[in-house]
Amino acid sequence: MLTDNPLLERLDDPLDHSVRLLGDGAISSVPLPATAESAASSEASTSAENEANFDAPTAGEDNAAGDADWSFDDVARSSKAPDDEDARPQLEAHESTLREHLLEQLAVTVDNRRDRALVELIIDALDDNGYLEESLESIHERLPEELEIEMDEMNVALKLLQSFDPAGVGARNASECLALQIRRFEKIPMVTRRMALILVENHLELFAQREFNKLKKLLDCDDEDLREAQVVIRLCNPHPGAPYAGDASDYVVPDVIVKRGKNGWQVSLNREVMPKLRVNAMYANILKQNKGEGSLTSQLQEAKWLIKNMRQRFDTILRVSEAIVERQRNFFSHGAVAMRPLVLREIADTLGLHESTISRVTTQKYMLTPHGMFELKYFFGSHVATEAGGEASSTAIRALIKQLIGAEDTKHPFSDSKITDMLAEQGMVVARRTVAKYREALKIPPVNLRKSL
Repeated sequence: MLTDNPLLERLDDPLDHSVRLLGDGAISSVPLPATAESAASSEASTSAENEANFDAPTAGEDNAAGDADWSFDDVARSSKAPDDEDARPQLEAHESTLREHLLEQLAVTVDNRRDRALVELIIDALDDNGYLEESLESIHERLPEELEIEMDEMNVALKLLQSFDPAGVGARNASECLALQIRRFEKIPMVTRRMALILVENHLELFAQREFNKLKKLLDCDDEDLREAQVVIRLCNPHPGAPYAGDASDYVVPDVIVKRGKNGWQVSLNREVMPKLRVNAMYANILKQNKGEGSLTSQLQEAKWLIKNMRQRFDTILRVSEAIVERQRNFFSHGAVAMRPLVLREIADTLGLHESTISRVTTQKYMLTPHGMFELKYFFGSHVATEAGGEASSTAIRALIKQLIGAEDTKHPFSDSKITDMLAEQGMVVARRTVAKYREALKIPPVNLRKSL
């Protein structure tokens, strides 16, 4: 809309504080004045006020700036705020990829061009985690026969790559990746290192399933020996190339902020996410003088319509959030275990809105609370019957399951049936399969994978 409609402008333009280039290529630290503000002031202000609004250098000053030597220090001195440590332009550092990191090591390790080309060929075949998913045989088959490259040369190139940093890179499976790292650990007793290597090379599946009794019989060891080997294995990184992936983190900005005030919980909109829009004063005055004649009349109505609807949209978000906080006061005071059942229809009936409107407002809209950041849909949940004839929220049940598992003895973890019985003791009638579904939704592994030595 900002692009298509000249009567609509945004006050919080993210490019207002961007670096601007002068005609001679130098960086200007003086922000350019907004066109709308200057146009409005030219019609309603005196020349003195215009001079105050326009803080631009004169032609002579421009020439002086162009002839003088320029440096970043000049910009820092002119634009540095009292509370800033350094106002110089900040440039984002280049993050090295896994391939670049390995090629840097290859450049200082191998002189022979043939060997270097083979190692680089294997580097290009690595995935984002640093694994070689394609077999050496298939890579070898793609090479031209006239190069006369033997399979032994490929194996030597792979061994060389596996000696590079990070440890575990170039592995063909998880077992080999862990073994490569364990062999490079320092200050580990030989007996513990040998036990850890046997586990990852021969019994990794049993170890992952925590079949500790079977492992003790196979390895003829006790709990202490197995526990020491487990500590060593946990030091390994199963995805050695992941730190070089360079994936940018996604941040959620809250639409609503909830704080405790003198009169209870206070709900407010986050002003940072609300775009500040207005109608361009110059075009509006032209239309007013022409009494609505011209092609811009419809665009003026569109601009007013958009501003009105944006205001109404955020007003609806605020009203829905206030209604949610009013019904979930126990959650804000005591946490997720105190969440009560809530459905969209209840909020819709209270506010006099359609249920689909409530659904749209609560989707991808976030609330910042003292307990963390939550999507508005988080506060809606189905009900679970209690022995007393009341209802408990499914969100509260999940929070209680998480608390029970968090406080369990890891040597004797609770099964789903045991958790079902514990919930029944608190008056909550929940089936075992429901407990299993909630546990999986919380990404909590089953009982056999939570067991420890």
